[in-house]
Amino acid sequence: MQTPPQYHIRRFNPSDAPSMYSAVKASLAELVYWMPWCKEDYALQDAEEWVQFTLKAWEEGIEYPLGIFETATGAVVGGTGINHLTKPYRIGNIGYWVSTEHLGRGVAKQAAKQAALLGFGELALTRLEIVVLTHNIASQKVAESLGATRECQARNRLYFQGKPHDAFVYSLTPEDTAEWAVVK
Repeated sequence: MQTPPQYHIRRFNPSDAPSMYSAVKASLAELVYWMPWCKEDYALQDAEEWVQFTLKAWEEGIEYPLGIFETATGAVVGGTGINHLTKPYRIGNIGYWVSTEHLGRGVAKQAAKQAALLGFGELALTRLEIVVLTHNIASQKVAESLGATRECQARNRLYFQGKPHDAFVYSLTPEDTAEWAVVK
């Protein structure tokens, strides 16, 4: 007998905004440091605006945000998706975050896998990048756990807390994910 997964990944819908707000507020101390969209006074309105943006982004094909949800409760526990698309070259970027309570459970890896499968499947991309600040060890571990190739340390690649910073650039190609028939 197979047990159902603890988490699932799907598009946001308007009713997810209160849960998104709760996940961010519960993880504010960590998120405000890493995520430029997160701020000390994050409010329900910010979550509502984000959810509306995700709907519009999918509709317009400018990026493909996904929520990470706890299966048992339906609560938002993080986010992932494909952004920074360069459509003529079929390239995108995978991003991810997980609420503090759910860290260390493989949630980001599971979510990033789903984002990659979306990118290489439905979106027909041929390259996905994961760009990680050189001091973000947790995100580096997620990229490496996926089997992503660390290609370089790019100078001034990310703008972080008001200054340019170096970042590691990881890549995935469809060949890297060929054995992911079932996401584990």
